[in-house]
Amino acid sequence: MFLDRIDAGNQLGSKLSEYNTDNALVLAIPKGGVPVGVRVALILNCDMDIIVTRKLPMPYNSETGFGAVAENGSVYLDKSVPFALDEKNVQTIIEEQKREIERRIDVLRQGRPLPDLTDRTIILVDDGIAMGSTMFASIRMCRENQAGYIIAAAPVASPRTVSALQEEADAVEVIETPSNFRAVASAYKEWHDVTDDEALDCMRRYAEKRPS
Repeated sequence: MFLDRIDAGNQLGSKLSEYNTDNALVLAIPKGGVPVGVRVALILNCDMDIIVTRKLPMPYNSETGFGAVAENGSVYLDKSVPFALDEKNVQTIIEEQKREIERRIDVLRQGRPLPDLTDRTIILVDDGIAMGSTMFASIRMCRENQAGYIIAAAPVASPRTVSALQEEADAVEVIETPSNFRAVASAYKEWHDVTDDEALDCMRRYAEKRPS
């Protein structure tokens, strides 16, 4: 469906053209959402930053998550995921992910606080949405920070997750919702895990093309 994250970001930016407003702010979910978010922000000519949210992984399978935690401590637990973890184990996993969130804020955002979200149009961008845990946690954090209007946006997503997101976000903007959705990576011809350096390079290119 998409050549790579740059292609996906270009297509998503075109789809989001109606949100080209003075108070719009793109918040990319790292790391895969950063190259997509940069393209969206440049097309919309709007502010952009990184919101750090982490999936809560199962101890026996890090690819499977049971929720997510945002950088302000907001926790989303996916009730549809059956898991047998006691409260102590859940808290241990949350604390581990909070430490990684702190690292990513220091590295990817250079320790800066998020911009003021009050009454702003927030466009949350990821490279794809499977179960949606990090997107749900990000939405809740934005609500708690008095965002005015929240859009959950991605090039591809699970149809079931899109339906659930419509109950949380003010709008959901997704290009492709394949009925046989299996994984985000399957929507891309070229796919790799984005590194810290790649994410930082994307942010540098954004700053060069749209100086603050």
